[in-house]
Amino acid sequence: MSTLKKLKIVIISDGTGETAKAISRAVMTQFPDKDVYFTRFKNVRDKEQIKSIFDEAAIHHDLVIYTIVSSELRDYISEISRQKHVRSLDLMGPVLTTFSNYFEQEPKAIPGLLHQVNNEYFDRVAAMEFTLNHDDGRNLNTLHLADVILVGISRTSKTPLSVYLSQHGIKVVNVPIIPGTELPKELFEVDQRKIFALTIDPEALSNIRRNRLTKLGAEQHTGNYADDSKVTAEIEWASEIFRNNKRWPIFNVTNKALEETASDIMKLLSMRKNNIFKQTQSNLEDE
Repeated sequence: MSTLKKLKIVIISDGTGETAKAISRAVMTQFPDKDVYFTRFKNVRDKEQIKSIFDEAAIHHDLVIYTIVSSELRDYISEISRQKHVRSLDLMGPVLTTFSNYFEQEPKAIPGLLHQVNNEYFDRVAAMEFTLNHDDGRNLNTLHLADVILVGISRTSKTPLSVYLSQHGIKVVNVPIIPGTELPKELFEVDQRKIFALTIDPEALSNIRRNRLTKLGAEQHTGNYADDSKVTAEIEWASEIFRNNKRWPIFNVTNKALEETASDIMKLLSMRKNNIFKQTQSNLEDE
């Protein structure tokens, strides 16, 4: 029976501890004969937590590795390490100091920012994937999962606007409305506050459609697609639908930058979410 003591490395982090874990495991590849195990303490934000961890580490002579952005807590760890004779390694402090000197700027010292950034990144990726899978009215069976639903006739910037919004973590479905075709029933089965209508001036739309046909080399087969009277009638038909659905805000995209329309939609979306939250809180207080 082996009498060798199994060594323990304690990781302390004000976030997830993934940074310290990754570095520690990389270092341990250089010591393949050592049998160690790791204990990780996440979201450590106060001195009481730290003291408790060091009280235990002192008993077993553990090694403590920490990634803490607060200079006050790092100083406390350094002091308690000396007091209790516990070996400790600061993975964040020297790096922060070096970067701070280089940038001539103090760090924010806000815990958990890396985890927050990672979450935001994955939210954007998921939103973009969702949006691309729901382009041009596809997969309407999951329409209820969208944050924003764009409706409009052909060439009213539905797809590019959807993609732009998805880059901000917003899941978008765009649904084309076509004269002579009934609107999808799914549109009326979801929260109507998610739906945003897009319109455009007739002259601008005619020009856009003609340019589109030219690029496709289909000038001789235009039909009524870019005809001025046809375009005007199509816009008026769509406008009547929008008027009948009063909860759908209408955005005119004529000569507007994509970013401008997206910004207007996001502002209204934010206002609606805040209003829903306030109504929910009010209902809870009434109860």
